[in-house]
Amino acid sequence: MAMWEDELAELARGRGRALVGYAYVLCGDQRQAEDLVQDALVKVFSRLRRGPRTAPGVHPLEGGTSEAYVRRAILTLYLDEYRRRRRWNERRHLVAVDDQVLGAASGATARADVAAALGRLAPRERACVVLRYFEDLTVPQVAEALGLAQGTVKRYLADATASLRDVLRVPDERDGRTAGHVTTDRRAAR
Repeated sequence: MAMWEDELAELARGRGRALVGYAYVLCGDQRQAEDLVQDALVKVFSRLRRGPRTAPGVHPLEGGTSEAYVRRAILTLYLDEYRRRRRWNERRHLVAVDDQVLGAASGATARADVAAALGRLAPRERACVVLRYFEDLTVPQVAEALGLAQGTVKRYLADATASLRDVLRVPDERDGRTAGHVTTDRRAAR
């Protein structure tokens, strides 16, 4: 067995679930997440099968882990697919959908609400949110990973946070107002 085959088998066995989880946070669909991971593994490891393009005896993934390459490939494949889908969707009639669907505060519905809210974000915004809050990268690291300026990443994060805050707002059960609502009426504040 070649060295890359061992590395692929070990990565799939040891980190497969984590990679699918990462892809799921990006795309919001289990089957699509599994497909993204599969495609990324093929993309990264098919280069190794053809032989290294580096000097003889130098491992092509040296200097970084194969998991990092696969995660980057997942992100790239997700963004590419989103662009293709967006172009297709612009060419057909769209059906109006309710922009805000608030569910009960249970764990399952909260996860579904977060997944639906992430699905409403633009792909770059979603990628920034996932890298910043799911991968726990700093703003400079997110900027480097996506090839963007730090100010652009901050703007995407601010826009995404505002959008997520609007969609995921939880109504206050006492009086039907949104939690965190500041009352300016003195009678209501008593």
